[in-house]
Amino acid sequence: MPNLIDGNKISEEIHAELSEKLANIPGRKPCVALIRVGDDPASVSYVAKKSKVAAKIGIESRLNILPETTTQPELDALIDKLNSDDGVDAILVQAPLPKHLNEQATFNRVAASKDVDGFSFSNLGKLCQEDKTAFVACTPAGIIELIKRSGVETKGKKAVVIGRSLIVGKPLALLLMQKGIDATVTVCHSKSENLKEICKEADILIAAVGRPLTVTEDMVKEGACVIDVGINRIPCAEKKSGYRLVGDVDFENVASKCSFITPVPGGVGPMTVAMLMSNTVKSFLLKQDKH
Repeated sequence: MPNLIDGNKISEEIHAELSEKLANIPGRKPCVALIRVGDDPASVSYVAKKSKVAAKIGIESRLNILPETTTQPELDALIDKLNSDDGVDAILVQAPLPKHLNEQATFNRVAASKDVDGFSFSNLGKLCQEDKTAFVACTPAGIIELIKRSGVETKGKKAVVIGRSLIVGKPLALLLMQKGIDATVTVCHSKSENLKEICKEADILIAAVGRPLTVTEDMVKEGACVIDVGINRIPCAEKKSGYRLVGDVDFENVASKCSFITPVPGGVGPMTVAMLMSNTVKSFLLKQDKH
């Protein structure tokens, strides 16, 4: 049987470490400003979860809820106001934004020193340079923590990332090749040829495609570590909700071949929130160091 990588347990360890760190710091606590535009049910749920975890750790969260009809200049004005507020250490714009808003321009509007999502060109550039002050996108940062804390060997190992998004694939590839992690990295995507053969060579296989059960048993080599970033709803008559959650990996048939594997849910998901809190504390401490 494989070692199941428990994201809930590891995220709780990170929450406790951050809470302990903050308990020893006098004065005000870190503050994260959360911006939600509209009432997308998933966004409502994610923002509520982030506020709850922040409170548990000892981080203040300020919720800014804007209507679906908010214009780009109105959203920019709120971000500018939060950028100049010294009492706010971190700003998170909940994605996805309504279609009429420019997501990338919005991410870049957030001051680099408060961009705890790590999506701005400034922080992505710092990540390329392996600058320790960079805020790294939370899901890739969480995946690296899962790998490190589970004792997965990375030095010289072949890592294959399926997916090239700005949110996961690109920053994750940069992290895996950093000094100290030292994996040999291949990035695959929708236009990649011989995907099965490439994946079968991976010591560490990370699926971030957003399509259910894409990684099948014949794509995974014996003893591989498999990290499943996907969270997809598929119809299920037996469930009261009418659906069940599955990842991008066919867990039931793949797990027996793996040395390590993450479940869905309870694998990567909780780590994204934990690393958002970690980045918020980092922003707060960097600011303290300057004063």
